[in-house]
Parts: sequence; C-alpha cells; structure tokens
Amino acid sequence: MPTRHDIRNVAIVAHVDHGKTTIVDAMLKQAGAFAAHQQLDDRMMDSNDLEREKGITILAKNTAVKYHPKDGGAPITINIIDTPGHADFGGEVERGLSMVDAVVLLVDASEGPLPQTRFVLRKALQQRLPVILCINKTDRPDSRIDEVVNETYDLFLDLDADEDQIEFPIVYACGRDGIASLTKPENGTVPADSENLEPFFSTILEHVPAPTYDEEAPLQAHVTNLDADNFLGRIALLRVEQGELRKGQTVAWIKRDGTISNVRITELMMTEALTRKPAEVAGPGDICAVAGIPDIMIGETLADPENPIALPLITVDQPAISMTIGTNTSPLVGRGGTGKGAEAKSAVKQRKVTARQVKDRLDRELIGNVSLRVLDTERPDAWEVQGRGELALAILVEQMRREGFELTIGKPQVVTKEVDGKTHEPVERLTVDVPEEHMGAVTQLMGVRKGRMDNMSNHGSGWVRMEFVVPSRGLIGFRTEFLTNTRGTGIAHSIHEGHEPWFGTLTTRNNGSLVADRAGAVTAFAMTNLQERGVLFTDPGTEVYEGMIVGENSRSDDMDVNITKEKKLTNMRSASADSFEAIVPPRKLSLEQSLEFCRDDECVEVTPEAVRIRKVVLDQNQRGRTASRAKNN
Repeated sequence: MPTRHDIRNVAIVAHVDHGKTTIVDAMLKQAGAFAAHQQLDDRMMDSNDLEREKGITILAKNTAVKYHPKDGGAPITINIIDTPGHADFGGEVERGLSMVDAVVLLVDASEGPLPQTRFVLRKALQQRLPVILCINKTDRPDSRIDEVVNETYDLFLDLDADEDQIEFPIVYACGRDGIASLTKPENGTVPADSENLEPFFSTILEHVPAPTYDEEAPLQAHVTNLDADNFLGRIALLRVEQGELRKGQTVAWIKRDGTISNVRITELMMTEALTRKPAEVAGPGDICAVAGIPDIMIGETLADPENPIALPLITVDQPAISMTIGTNTSPLVGRGGTGKGAEAKSAVKQRKVTARQVKDRLDRELIGNVSLRVLDTERPDAWEVQGRGELALAILVEQMRREGFELTIGKPQVVTKEVDGKTHEPVERLTVDVPEEHMGAVTQLMGVRKGRMDNMSNHGSGWVRMEFVVPSRGLIGFRTEFLTNTRGTGIAHSIHEGHEPWFGTLTTRNNGSLVADRAGAVTAFAMTNLQERGVLFTDPGTEVYEGMIVGENSRSDDMDVNITKEKKLTNMRSASADSFEAIVPPRKLSLEQSLEFCRDDECVEVTPEAVRIRKVVLDQNQRGRTASRAKNN
C-alpha cells in the first residue's frame, strides 16, 4: 500500500503529573516552532485557566512540529496529541488514541506505573498501537530507573500484550531540561551523552508507523473533537483516513443515526505549533480542522458524495458517578457578593439563574464531551448529570460558575446497573503511597469503606505502596480524610475497575452539621461561643440563611445554632467586659471539598462569589417532623 513518509501521528499518554505537557513544550521549542523573540510560558499546551490553576491537562489537544532530519532529508510533520492524565477525563484519551498510529508511554522514574498508566496502556493495547516507553524525570533524587522499567514490563504482561507489543524501545529523558537519550543514565542524573531531544525524535520517526492508504479508496474522514470560533462557528477536528479533503469541496456528512446529507467545506485549516493556519488540501493521515457544518458531532464521518462509507463510531466507557445540577433555590439567589455599588449591580444583571439557561449550557457541554450524560428528573429545574468521576463533574460546575451561573448541586451518587437481577455498583482500583508510620491509619480508613487490599509493596525507602479495590461511593469524601490522617504526606490515585455486587451500607462521615436556624449576618460573639461545638466554615459578617450549614459538629447528629446572636449592650460595667477571646480561623472548603462533605439530605449552592453547603429542606420545623416520622417508622 502507498505510504506517506512525510507525516507521523503519535499520542503522549501517562499518569497525571508525569510530565507529558512539559516534554511537548520542549519538543515544540527544539523543533523551531517559535521565533527567538517570542515570550513563552511554561506548559503552553495547558491553554485553559482551570488547567493552569490545577496543574493538570483536562482537554486533549493536538499540536504539530516540523522535524528536519539531521541527514538533510525532507522535513517531517509530527502530529502530537497531548492527552489528559486523570482517569475522570478518559473520554478525551479514547478520542486521542483514535487519531494516532502509535503512543509514547511516559512513566515517572521514581513513581513508576500508576493506575492511569494502566488505563491508557490498556486502551492503546486494545487498539493494537505500537508503544514507545519514555522514562521521564531521571534527575529525581529518588529515581529508580531499573525497577520502573521492570514494573512496566510486568504491567504489559498483566495486560496480555503480545510479543510484538512487548518489544518496545526505551528512551530516558529529563523533559524539564529538554534532554533525551537511548542510554540509561545513573539514578538521579540527567542523561550525559545528549544535549537535546534528538534521540527522542529519531525514535519516533523509526518506530511510529507512517500512515498508509489506498489510492483508489473514496474520501473518509473521522470527526474526533469539536471546537468553536467566533467567526467560523463550530469547527470539527478530524483525521483523514482515505482520499483528499479540499477547501470548498462538497462532501457527504454521515450522521450518528446513519442519515446522509451533502455539505460544503467552507474553511480548511492545519495545525502548526499552537496555531491553526488555512490550507487548501488535506491528505490521508493528516489531522485537520474544517468549518461550515453547524451541527456536526463527534464520531461522525465525512465521506465521498458518490460513494459514502461510514467509519465506526467512537465508543467510551460508561459513566460511574452522577450528581443533580439545578437552578439556585436559596434565599440569596441572584444577589452579588455585597449587593452594593454599580459594579455589583451590573454583575447581578449578568447572572444566569433560569432553568432554560442551565439546560442550554448542559446541552452545549454534551456536544464536545462524549463521556457525559444529562437525564431529566422529576423537577423541571434540575437534571441528573452522569460522568466518569467526581473531579470531571466538579470541573464542569466550576466552569459554569465562572460563566456566571448560580446552581444547586446534589450529593454525588454512583450509577448502578442490574446484572442477573442483582444490583451492581462501580468499583475503583485505588493506589496509595504513604510513609510507613501512616500505614495503619490508611488500612483502617479503607476498612470502614469496605476496601479490599489487593497488593502491598515496600521499596525499602520508608514508603509503602498499597493497592485496594474499593466501591466508588466509598471514595466520595475520602480524599480530605485521607490527607488529614496522613498529615498531608499521602498520595492516592484511583481508576475505574468495573462493577461488582452492591457492597451494602457505608458510613463515611461520622460528624453531623451545624445548621443556621435563622437569617442574618454572622457575629464574632456567636462564633466565640460556637467554636467549642465544632469547626466553623464562615467568617464574621457573612450573610447566612435558615438551613445553611455553617460548620461541622463534633458529634454525630446535626445541631441547629444561632450564629447571628449579638452581644447584649447595657450601661452597667462588669468585670469581664473587656476580656477578649480569640476566634479560631474558619475552615474554607473548596467546591470539591464541599461536594465531599455533603450528606444525603444536603446540597451545595454554587455562585460566582461563594460556595455554600445547605440542607435540601431549609425549614427547621419541617426537617424535625421528617426526622421524627423516620424514627417512629
């Protein structure tokens, strides 16, 4: 078959924080993608604000570098897909792998293969993609290169890789310094026999297959991602499998339901470095972007109008976690942070608080996010949103909050399914790295959550690695408690492991809530008296309402408290009048921590200024009646 030797398509896959985006930055710089005078940021591929803040990749992105071989041959375009390293964004990984002919598996020289490494490698092996192993961060003082290579071989055997797949080349790199080598360096050192990424580039050219095609085959192009432009409208990112795609060409658009309609390509663009540039033609193996098809969706095919042949639809794993997202129903809906001043009033006018606006935004999210589901509920102003994990859903809520939405978010639940008449729930494989002295605390924590220990290894470095199989709902609210029990030193990562029969009831949070019993502003006087009862979440002067949770009780039951109580003023002097008591600083909860904290009868109110936890039923008397009825029954 004819082969295009001027192009290579490769995805870089790894566990979160193993250095994918950093090594892509180094490849772009060394391939001459930027002018000498350009101001460059670290992690250029992380274009999203949330990605920069959290230090993780959320969206799969593609870039292209022009590599000029040292023997003076024609330049070769290397299309690189930078995939997310977090299991919750697995849909992005699956789409990325459908665009490429090989993967670079990046593994940290100290941490070794972790759960997400297993996940992305399993997907790559299922698609029969060749693998290049890159041991990154060889300069870490605690690096253990030989053991990590052996652990990676064990992982390949564990995932039933065949002989061709297990014969992979190994590159040793320090992505931060932009140096790679084929010779193993000493532990804790940068490769000494190289000054750049030249060995990495040459390994990619040698081991990534060049795209092959059939000269007689009609046009086939697969839509793998979507983007939007203020001038061009919806942009479809696609890989051309067969034939040629030209600007102004009329093509057959084969939709997900099998219907076919003819459309015209108004704009064709190819990626160079981090920008898209207009192009006239895209051939087999090219990754390009087209405009002019307003309702095109991921997984659909552009084909020859005379002979339309559809490519297989992209399938992703089923959602495991769901939460209810609805409009804000609290007494403070639609009010700014202070409600004072012209800026606050104009900000309030731009609030998105109606059910129609929330539904439109969720529908827009479905266009580009194939691993998300939105289902109707009994209420017209609330929807059940299902996704891969808690983080993926929290990222969606955070993005909506920054866009001006006010929302009420229900406690995360697991998505169950029936197997042979029995309820099965999703389970996770949790990998925990902790210092030896915290091993007992973690084991006890997992015992309460019905976790089953699968494996435990001690490298003799004072740290222990433990693997548990644990129900997904046992991990809701786990991270905060885990960090507290390990004094912030523990590292935990989990990945979806399938479904198992229902594990029974779990009690993860032992403490009750401190609930405000009236509306008003928090006073320092009331806080001083209440801080003995538990941990408070609010500052003095904060506006609260009846049913809002203002702290965590030190006991297991909920307590209604008056946090707005003021000190009575009299004209009598007393001996204790001038005594001062220090207020313990309140505990500030992030959006993810608030979702973890929730119980079944609680929800989270999210606005652009604040994240508040509240009871689903705000009225104190109504909650009391419901509780007594439940007790009597």
